Amino acid sequence: MLLRFTKMHGLGNDFVLLDLISQNITIRDEQIKLLADRRLGVGFDQLLTVEPPDNPEADFKYRIFNADGSEAEQCGNGARCLLRFVRDRGLTTKTKIKLETNTGVIECELEKDGNISVDMGRPVLQPKCIPFIADQAQILYKLNVSLPLCGSEESVNIASLNIGNPHAVIVVEDVDESPVAQLGAAIEKHRRFPDRVNVGFMQIIARDHIRLRVFERGVGETLACGTGACAAVVAGRLQGLLDETVEVSLPGGNLRITWQGDDSPVKMTGPACRVYEGRLHI
Repeated sequence: MLLRFTKMHGLGNDFVLLDLISQNITIRDEQIKLLADRRLGVGFDQLLTVEPPDNPEADFKYRIFNADGSEAEQCGNGARCLLRFVRDRGLTTKTKIKLETNTGVIECELEKDGNISVDMGRPVLQPKCIPFIADQAQILYKLNVSLPLCGSEESVNIASLNIGNPHAVIVVEDVDESPVAQLGAAIEKHRRFPDRVNVGFMQIIARDHIRLRVFERGVGETLACGTGACAAVVAGRLQGLLDETVEVSLPGGNLRITWQGDDSPVKMTGPACRVYEGRLHI
């Protein structure tokens, strides 16, 4: 059968979006991997699906699949793209919607300037809920990491939290010089993260500006990561390094993240762009 899809991106973090409201199909893991291949398929960081919600308070159900076929709990850049997608497809005329995800309901709103804001909810810091193996919650944890290519072990200080999915954040002097691929891959699969983890490398430019590179779980380094930007700002705020509103510069562009602290939700604002539409034989 022919499957309609839309290619979109948020700051270069790219997605294929599927409308599973008007199309009745199940995508298998091996099909996701093939579609994600940038030479043999369409190519994307994540596959996003929109479905009828199970939660009566939500407008849509939103699922995220990584390029390796594994399912993710949350994706901030994807949520912004999903709002633009359902409006472009005529599935809603609302400028503010609620999305049901595997970790709860989040809200997205189309701003007057065309950017989209997402209420990402409150960050989770308790280790067992991240999940992260630790005796008690701390601002920073020491992590011993084996680097197979070097045949050595390195000790790094990380902040660890969950903002819809698990994150580890490292403060570095220069993101351009950071071993994102090697160290990110080693931390992603570290034994203290039972469900694996996204790894952020944060360089602080000023109290209201950081640079960030993210090694995403199940994907590798991406041009942008919305939840990674949120996690970095929370980690920086907890260490007393950042202000309430921070501009996050990622390789693909900038996001604005606001967190007032304590039990306040994290708010992310940025663009969402449609690239093209197509059809696939499934």
